[in-house]
Amino acid sequence: MDSSELYHVKQQFVLGAYKTLVDLTLPDPNSPDFLPILIYQARSHIALNNPKAALQLVPADSENVALKAVATLAKFVAAEGTADKEALLEELRDLSVEIEGDDVEGSDRDKATVRVLAGTAFARAGELEEALETLGADTEDPEAVAVIVQIYLSINRPDLAKKEYERSKRWAEDDLLLQLIESLIGLATGKDGYHNPYTFYTEQLGNPSLSSPHVLTARGVTRILRNEFPEAQSDLQESLEQYKDDAEALAASAVASGLSSTKKGETDANELWARLTSEYPNHPSVVDLSKKSALFDEAMAKYTVPPLATATA
Repeated sequence: MDSSELYHVKQQFVLGAYKTLVDLTLPDPNSPDFLPILIYQARSHIALNNPKAALQLVPADSENVALKAVATLAKFVAAEGTADKEALLEELRDLSVEIEGDDVEGSDRDKATVRVLAGTAFARAGELEEALETLGADTEDPEAVAVIVQIYLSINRPDLAKKEYERSKRWAEDDLLLQLIESLIGLATGKDGYHNPYTFYTEQLGNPSLSSPHVLTARGVTRILRNEFPEAQSDLQESLEQYKDDAEALAASAVASGLSSTKKGETDANELWARLTSEYPNHPSVVDLSKKSALFDEAMAKYTVPPLATATA
C-alpha cells in the first residue's frame, strides 16, 4: 500500500498539478518513496514540455527500467529529427521486451511505468496499434487504461473507450483516475449534457490542497460544450494566469472568445489564435485548420466565377 505522501503525489499527477510537483522537495534517497516520486516529478517536467529538466533529475548511470524509460521519453519529446525520434522509439521497444524477462532491475510498479511511457511515446508518434499492444489488452494498470481510453477517443471510437472503462471497473478501485477516465468519456460522448465531467472537475477545484490549471482548462472546455461561454472564458483566463504556456488553455480560450458573439470576443479570439499559431504551430487545432484551409483553397481553384450578367436592351 502506498504511503500518504506517495498517494498525494499520485493524485496531484492524475489531476495535472504538474507545476506543484516540479517544485516538490524529494524525500530522502533511502526512502521507498524516493524513486516513484522522482519519476512522477520527471514526468511532470515532460508534461510541462521541459524534457531537459526531466533529464537532469534522472541519474545517467541508473539501470532501473522505469528511470531509463522516463529518460528515453524525455529525449524523444526533445528530439527534432525523424531519425533521432525513431532511434529513441527503438530504445523503448527494447525496454518493453526487457521487462518481460526475470533478470531486470525494477519492481512490478516500475515495469508498469515502462509500458505506460512506451505506449505514450508510440501514441505520440502515431503508432497506435503498437501503443495498444504495449499497454496490454488485458492490463490491470489504471494508468495504462487511461492511455488506452485516450487513444480510442482520439480515433473517434468512444464505444471502445467505454468498453475498456467498463472492463476496468471489474477490478479497479473506485479511485480518482477511474473517475477521470469516466469524465473523459463523458466529454467525448456528451452524455447527460456533460453533467458528469462538469461535476467531477468542479469537485476537484473545490479541493483546497489542489492547484491545477489543467483542471480549470478541462472545466472550461466542458463549459464551452454546455454553451456557457462567459463562464468558460473565466475558467480559461484563470488557467492561463496560473500557467501562461498552456497550449490547450490557449486554444480553448480562443474558441470560447470566438463563440461569445461580441465584438470584443471576436477581437480576443483573433489575438489568441494568432498567438497559438505563432507559439504552437504543431498544435492539433492549428494543424487541422491549416489542412482544411488548404483543401478549401484547392476546391476554390477548380471553379471560375462567371462574370456578372448584364441587362440587354
